[in-house]
Amino acid sequence: MNAPVQLNALRAFEASARHQSFSAAAAELHVTPAAVGQLVRSLEDWLGTPLFHRASSGRARLVATPTAERALPDIRAGLDRLALGWQRLQEGSANGVLTVTVSPAFAAKWLLPRIDRFQSAWPDTDVLLDTNHKPVDFVAQHVDIGVRYGAGHWPGLTADKLMDEEIYPVCAPALAGQRGRLRQPTDLVRETLIHDLSMDGHAGFPTWDVWLDKAGVTGTATARGLRINNSAAVLQAAAEGHGIALARSVMARDDLAAGRLVRLFPHIAVASALAYYAVYRPECAGLPRLAAFRDWLMQEARG
Repeated sequence: MNAPVQLNALRAFEASARHQSFSAAAAELHVTPAAVGQLVRSLEDWLGTPLFHRASSGRARLVATPTAERALPDIRAGLDRLALGWQRLQEGSANGVLTVTVSPAFAAKWLLPRIDRFQSAWPDTDVLLDTNHKPVDFVAQHVDIGVRYGAGHWPGLTADKLMDEEIYPVCAPALAGQRGRLRQPTDLVRETLIHDLSMDGHAGFPTWDVWLDKAGVTGTATARGLRINNSAAVLQAAAEGHGIALARSVMARDDLAAGRLVRLFPHIAVASALAYYAVYRPECAGLPRLAAFRDWLMQEARG
């Protein structure tokens, strides 16, 4: 087996062991399950020993043999080092690509309105923006840096805090201007409340119940209303007059400044338990393009 084929076989074996499935490994590697299976079998033939056996508890899944299991940590470390080496080789390229992962809403409401300033400062760096709600494997998907909203802990990643934020109700100017309609927080219970489900069930994610409790409004059912699983769409629905949204200050900043939204009850300050973080693999912290983007994010966040 020549070196390139052997390396591809090792990648296929590692992904299959991690997912316990040829199909899931194939989706990650962007090949067919048959191709993954063939690569793993070629590695087994070359080594003269099986690497998997199948377990049938519930549904069939791949299970690494004890020999394969002992080898996996070294194989993963080696693949990680190869990926880092490839990144370092790319540093000198004038056409370097920086892969950035952010949520669709953060891209729309915060990053894209500002990204021109980074591109002006680093014109030789192309930015590949990956907007995905699902968890991203920074190694397998060759991600350089991302922005995540949470408590600051993501296994295997360094997290540098960018921004704290407040939560508060917002609505369209026309709705806010209706005399006597929204004089105090208890008036909200008569309105259509817009719920953000983008991180539904995540510990600490701000909800209407949290804000109303802080505002002294208790014992009120808030489950009804308009429910949307995208934070940018939540703000758009409020701006179009479809109800009152519970805004996150980082997301709503530009809409408030432009007059598309109005903050209600500004005397009530409620801090979110979560914050925005720049996240990246610690071993990649010194890569120039990554460091430049991280520093730019910090500067924009302060501004």
